[in-house]
Amino acid sequence: MAVTVYTYRSCDSCRRAVRWLQDQRIDFVEKPIREEPPPAQALARALAAAGGDGRRVFNTSGRDYRALALGPQLAGYSEAEKIALLRSNGNLVRRPFLVTQTQVIAGFDETAWRDAIG
Repeated sequence: MAVTVYTYRSCDSCRRAVRWLQDQRIDFVEKPIREEPPPAQALARALAAAGGDGRRVFNTSGRDYRALALGPQLAGYSEAEKIALLRSNGNLVRRPFLVTQTQVIAGFDETAWRDAIG
């Protein structure tokens, strides 16, 4: 199974997720989320899985999110606008961001990742 994980090197959750993948002996490709945000298709899948709730896909505790004052505005954005924002700034994406052939998960939840990877 192809597994890609988008991470930020200063993120504790990202380091825990990578360590967990290594401990499970799961082959994966790690990509820097700031320099290479997830593709639009993966972001659309994550938004769909979250029922369109951008707060579950956006890094709501991040500086960039707060600086752009996205909290009150986000609910009014279309899916295309949310995806464009996420693609334009990898810091806005909740991380780590896991992409498999069948699932996309924003954030590290060991149980959810285990279920997604098998």
